[in-house]
Amino acid sequence: MNYGKTEKYDKDFLDANMMGPNSMMILEEILEKVPLKAGMRVLDLGCGMGLTSIFLAKEYGVRVFALDLWVSATDNYRRFQEMGVEGDIVPIHADALDMPFADEFFDAVVSVDSYHYFGNNDGFFPEKVRPLLKKNGMIAIAFPGMKHEVQGDVPVDMKPYWDAEALSTWHCMDWWRPKFERELDHLKIWELRSFHEAWNSWLGTDNPYAINDREMIRKDDGRYMNLIGITGSLKE
Repeated sequence: MNYGKTEKYDKDFLDANMMGPNSMMILEEILEKVPLKAGMRVLDLGCGMGLTSIFLAKEYGVRVFALDLWVSATDNYRRFQEMGVEGDIVPIHADALDMPFADEFFDAVVSVDSYHYFGNNDGFFPEKVRPLLKKNGMIAIAFPGMKHEVQGDVPVDMKPYWDAEALSTWHCMDWWRPKFERELDHLKIWELRSFHEAWNSWLGTDNPYAINDREMIRKDDGRYMNLIGITGSLKE
């Protein structure tokens, strides 16, 4: 896959601000057929250190609301200033379960590598996300998953690498599909092509968490783990 948009960004900046598999690469793939237009209001849900928010502002000209619980709004604002997009992104420190937005405020909701933490249930999308979207509002999300369900049948050789918290949020596409079929038109769910490139970009950093992940990915060797992309537009 060609990551022409992502490759424009300084590698040192990306390496310093990644919190997992390269979120810009992942976002570049899931937005391939999502018709974002300049001036749209987009919620970047669980934005981490703001890489995806920067990408949205620079590459699509949208107005981004960058929400995260674990990274402060001030820290993200400084990154947005460094990248010259502080006028295009509103940094917000808030919980995804208690978002401070008006109903029907957003044209789109984007979420990379975070939705599985708070959205892995039947209530989150209809109760927390749907009200925020305008008519026919768009969704583009991606998160780590599994090629098939391993709950209750964890491969013995992977048990040392998968903790209970991760396993509780990693599911297969068939597990996720019903949560969106009743909510979205033009629903697309797929295994991301960017899996290896995004992971390798992260594993090549000197982040201690990335170093710890290296053996997990080597041991998995493409057998169980994947990255899942989901796009669609809100049903009326």
